[in-house]
Amino acid sequence: ALAEGGALGGGEGVDAAFAPDVVLRDGEIVTGAGWRIEAIATPGHFGNHVCLAWEGTVFTGDHVMSWATTMVSPPDGDIGDFMASLEKLLARPGDRRYLPGHGAPLDEPERMLRHQLGHRRAREAQILATLDGAPGTPASLARRIYTETPEALLPAAARNVLAHLLDLHRRGRVACDGPPGAGTVYRLA
Repeated sequence: ALAEGGALGGGEGVDAAFAPDVVLRDGEIVTGAGWRIEAIATPGHFGNHVCLAWEGTVFTGDHVMSWATTMVSPPDGDIGDFMASLEKLLARPGDRRYLPGHGAPLDEPERMLRHQLGHRRAREAQILATLDGAPGTPASLARRIYTETPEALLPAAARNVLAHLLDLHRRGRVACDGPPGAGTVYRLA
């Protein structure tokens, strides 16, 4: 519903014309001669993101990277879903190695999952603390929070801030005048 009005922006990298040959459901198994791959629905970075598990190795795509947390850009990305998907991966026994779409292999996936969960929780706390000082738009909050970030990367930072603000708004922690959007001013509820 939020995407319909266009106030959220986003859509980075979306190939609207792409239609997969097969849509895999969570837990679906694909097999071949001597191999078996399990689809793990991991929405968050993108609404239809999946990871693929094969013999203790998980191909994590863009959901878990080895060098940073992934960008979550509404309306296609949802920080609440992202966090739930990290928790879902954390709860899987037997996954010993992650092969991300970006960065080096991860041989301690639990450590990275816990790091990313902690990082996102800390970012949420930082956003709330910044709002305690003064209301702001996602872009103005990003400037106040990401003080060491190069100017060229601030638009991406603002997308992540927006994802957090939408989640905080859903949970009643922040409020805004009018509909939530990329240019909306948010404040503590």
